[in-house]
Amino acid sequence: MSRIETERLESLLASVREDVVRWRRHLHAHPELSFEEHETAQFVYNTLQSFGHLELSRPMPTSVVARLVTGRPGPTIAVRADMDALPIEEENDFEFKSTRSGVMHACGHDGHTAMLLAAAKVLVALRDHLVGEVRFLFQHAEELFPGGAQELVNAGVLDGVDAAIGQHLWAPMETGRIGIRSGALMAAPDTFRICILGKGGHAAQPHLTVDSIVIAAQVVTNLQHIVSRYNDPLRPLVLSVTKISGGTADNVIPGSVELIGTVRSFDETLRAQVPQWMERIVKGITEAHGASYTFEYQRGYRAVLNDAEVTARVRAALVEAFGEDVIVETEPTMGGEDFSAYQAAVPGTFYFVGAGNAAKGIVYPHHHPRFTVDEDALPIGLRALVFATLRLLGV
Repeated sequence: MSRIETERLESLLASVREDVVRWRRHLHAHPELSFEEHETAQFVYNTLQSFGHLELSRPMPTSVVARLVTGRPGPTIAVRADMDALPIEEENDFEFKSTRSGVMHACGHDGHTAMLLAAAKVLVALRDHLVGEVRFLFQHAEELFPGGAQELVNAGVLDGVDAAIGQHLWAPMETGRIGIRSGALMAAPDTFRICILGKGGHAAQPHLTVDSIVIAAQVVTNLQHIVSRYNDPLRPLVLSVTKISGGTADNVIPGSVELIGTVRSFDETLRAQVPQWMERIVKGITEAHGASYTFEYQRGYRAVLNDAEVTARVRAALVEAFGEDVIVETEPTMGGEDFSAYQAAVPGTFYFVGAGNAAKGIVYPHHHPRFTVDEDALPIGLRALVFATLRLLGV
């Protein structure tokens, strides 16, 4: 960062520390679900507008894109934050808890948005020292397939972009650590729905029925053979049945049972094989017992696969910002993320910012009613965004 004085940069980062906490708390108190982020997007738009020097647009009704165009030759870097909340009733009791019944920021997206706002404010102040363009993507609907990332890509927000970066506040990692890796980081999250169609009847006369519950139980058990016996154990794979629905009374054998679940994988070849294996098992079991079935399989987001070159450059920026001891080679997770839509269009990398703190009681996992993030992680994530962006710009 030879163009920018260290003292100037540190002063700017310090100047927005209170802003990033204040913005995060405002967003946390006013969560909105995927594809419904109207107030959130307007708040982001108004805040960005107050900075000046940004070209603002609304490519989708609940998203915002801000362009910092320097007019000097250089790369175009996209930096993304997601803004949506989850359909969860918050059980925290702090003063900025959710004001909307049944909706809360239980994954850290409030912090993501606040950190990117603060990064935009800092980089706007440094505009005379920058080259190329920085494109700030405030994305809707990360939590709900088909997701907002692909919609933004389809709307052309990555046109002319050379690289994209994103980050996630990460509760399993202690505050003060940043986890990054090249290659596979997050899995492709697919979903399935199986309906076992038997023949209902009186529970006292099971011989006159085709018991969909007994058949469904065999299906659930045998589906686990895909992970343990069909798949190479060196290829990560998760197959979980997460919901079973069927039956109305203790003396009635139901005519049908519904199974819903998820499949998580990294390898595209394996991803294509799994639904074939699943249907073969379901077909064999149902036919053996005189039942039938329906099978629906929905491919979700792609796996998050970090580009080697972009990851190396971002890692170098993070080491410069924090020192080698802070940066860890993080393990892949079977969680999913639609940041992968950007990576399918341009080289990009995604990394984790530690946000757990056992000493403060911040120990609950993502999507838990008592989830929160350590606010000490916010200036860390802000610093990471700024240093990574400057490194990718080459300043």
